[in-house]
Amino acid sequence: MVIKKINLETVCGITSKLPDNTLPEIAFAGKSNVGKSSLINALMNRKSYARISSTPGKTQTINFYNINEAMYLVDLPGYGYAKVSEKEKKQWGKMIERYLHSSKQLRAVFLLIDIRHDPSANDRLMYEWITAQGFAPIIIATKLDKIKKSQVQKQIKAVRDGLGMAKEAMLLPFSAETKQGRDAIWELMDRIIIQEDGDRVQ
Repeated sequence: MVIKKINLETVCGITSKLPDNTLPEIAFAGKSNVGKSSLINALMNRKSYARISSTPGKTQTINFYNINEAMYLVDLPGYGYAKVSEKEKKQWGKMIERYLHSSKQLRAVFLLIDIRHDPSANDRLMYEWITAQGFAPIIIATKLDKIKKSQVQKQIKAVRDGLGMAKEAMLLPFSAETKQGRDAIWELMDRIIIQEDGDRVQ
């Protein structure tokens, strides 16, 4: 996709009404320090449109990025950050659940996992929970540039096994530094939208 226009159109907090969008949405979920903002910036071909913070857990809202007036990238709040209170964690969880349940345009959910480590208990819970909402999470294994090439297949297997992924479930390695995997993610998103809507996103 050629990115011609980006607009952070809607920011939803805990009490906000979710937008009644008419364009297809693709959502991104992940642990607070997994590199979600970096991925979204890379997909939008921008350096710092999505806010990147040295403090994990900074994304406390659901952010809707309108791409080319054709689709939305939806940035969901990060989970699993220890310094956030249990009350806040529950509120964020409810906010994500409300979105997954009520969005009429959500086409797919990408779940980001750090390729360097086995999935955490929070990662497994999120994977199972997204599945329980009726979606087949597509895994993006982030921070690919942080491991040696000889370790890649071993770590991909560790992520698959740790989440209990089916053989046919999709996993895409990605590096925000080198942009490796960016085109593959866009190609998949294009296919998802074509399949659902019958028209190619331009």
